[in-house]
Amino acid sequence: MDIIISNAGDQPIYEQIYTQIRDQILSDKLVEGEPLPSIRGLAKDLRISVITTKRAYEELEREGFICTMAGKGSFVAPKNTELIREANLKKIEAHMQEIYELAAGCGLEKKELLEMFALMGEE
Repeated sequence: MDIIISNAGDQPIYEQIYTQIRDQILSDKLVEGEPLPSIRGLAKDLRISVITTKRAYEELEREGFICTMAGKGSFVAPKNTELIREANLKKIEAHMQEIYELAAGCGLEKKELLEMFALMGEE
């Protein structure tokens, strides 16, 4: 499992860990039942606080991406199709917002955006 931490951005470190693990689960790079590094082990590898990795794992567990068993560790949870759908809807909405802002910046109207989208669907 590869996690890259950036100190240059605005995103907190725990959120970077959460996002990267979540994305690896959603893209099947991490599969159901696969063990994750221990909280302490990941903290040591990334040279960050155990509290930071614990927070990321807690967030992943709360969202249903991983499950933790006392004394055994954390594992990728069985895929919840509704959870995956919701995560993808959030991504789509974010991209749509960006498209809307770009279109507004260059004077494109809604009709033109819809035509562009329809053309993409034909390809």
